[in-house]
Amino acid sequence: MISVVLVEDEHLIRSAIAGLIELNEDMEVVGQFASGEDALAGCGALAPDVAVIDLQLPGVDGIETAVGLQQRVPGVRTMILTSHGRPGYLKRALSRGVSGFMPKTIAASDLARAIRTIMQGGRAVDSALAAEAITSGDSPLSAREADALEMSIGGTAVKTIARRMHLSEGTVRNYLSSAQAKLGAQNRFEALEIARKNGWIG
Repeated sequence: MISVVLVEDEHLIRSAIAGLIELNEDMEVVGQFASGEDALAGCGALAPDVAVIDLQLPGVDGIETAVGLQQRVPGVRTMILTSHGRPGYLKRALSRGVSGFMPKTIAASDLARAIRTIMQGGRAVDSALAAEAITSGDSPLSAREADALEMSIGGTAVKTIARRMHLSEGTVRNYLSSAQAKLGAQNRFEALEIARKNGWIG
């Protein structure tokens, strides 16, 4: 039996994924967490085989949560399940020891297959994203910088971005300013164009 924990901040999505996983006779969901911090605090006692983690989490992001779990839970395999499938995130995840990176649009049967694959020591990566990652350069942006930049598409106000990211307005401004500097852009709109052309944001 493969024991699985889920880390997803949206309750409805988390419940749906848990239900799909438990349709498989060889899998059991032993824990569900709404944040990376909760998962890091609670997974040690559960000793799961596989952790399926949302990329976009409040506070500690999905990749850092995966790294923390790998350090705290011996032998755990980690998979990122996301609606933000960008080459930069994939490269960062794989470089940090994550075994799987799949879109939330994945079919239930493919999710189960991916969990079995990483449980056996393999990697499960969305083929389209992997191909895109091969052709794109490495993103200089951190996950939070990329998020802030992407959320500013259409001229979204900093106040609105801050609320969506569960951060202060000052922190969001710092992320946008840092992204702009790293990309050598004159403003955040130019930074957006550069990042999108390179596949670093959606």
